[in-house]
Amino acid sequence: MPQYAVIGLGAFGKKVALTLVDKGADVIVIDKDKESVEEIKDLVSAALILNSTDEQAMQATELGNVDAAVVALGDKQEEAILTTAILKKMGISHVVARAINGQYADILRTVGAHKVIIIEESMGETVAKRLLSPEVYQHVVLTTGHSLVEIAVREEFIGKTLKQLDFRRRYGVNVIAIQKRIPEVNEEGKVTYAVTVNDVPGPDDKIEKDDVLVVVGADDNIEKMSIPQRGEK
Repeated sequence: MPQYAVIGLGAFGKKVALTLVDKGADVIVIDKDKESVEEIKDLVSAALILNSTDEQAMQATELGNVDAAVVALGDKQEEAILTTAILKKMGISHVVARAINGQYADILRTVGAHKVIIIEESMGETVAKRLLSPEVYQHVVLTTGHSLVEIAVREEFIGKTLKQLDFRRRYGVNVIAIQKRIPEVNEEGKVTYAVTVNDVPGPDDKIEKDDVLVVVGADDNIEKMSIPQRGEK
């Protein structure tokens, strides 16, 4: 199971942590505010109250084993810079940091951030991508250039098996789960839908209308899969 650390539990950091948990990841959260940690401690693997700029306290944690760390300290950019430098010194393999502008983004990269997110720019890009690809429901960044997404099936996929579609060869992505919506009639006579998840899909599993595929792969490949390319059937 992948393990991540999220440092800073403002709105952005909390959303990142809970989304990773929802996708099955092992998440450690850190914040110096006790109330923020208390709010989320029962939903994550571990929750620590400490100042992330205290190198000695950080070294005493088990963060060195995480696959990636997210520095989400909001407008506290000086703290974000120090925290990023400490994480780099601890040998964290991948550090993602939030910056408030391009100048801080450059500094964060200099001290060791592998990827820097400028929220305003990122939100603009996300809005544009959702306009172009409304069938993408959830998008979780895993590492630089790679993501896990929930995506509605294209019409030409319906009725075919995973073996026939051969997503790995055609698009370079892996389908790790299939969500199916099963119609049910409630006591009021209205049609509702129950969602079931096949988290070990096999080559003979068939794609049906309204299915949602959970896909892992490079961002460019996921985009090619979700949006029909010119001349593609």
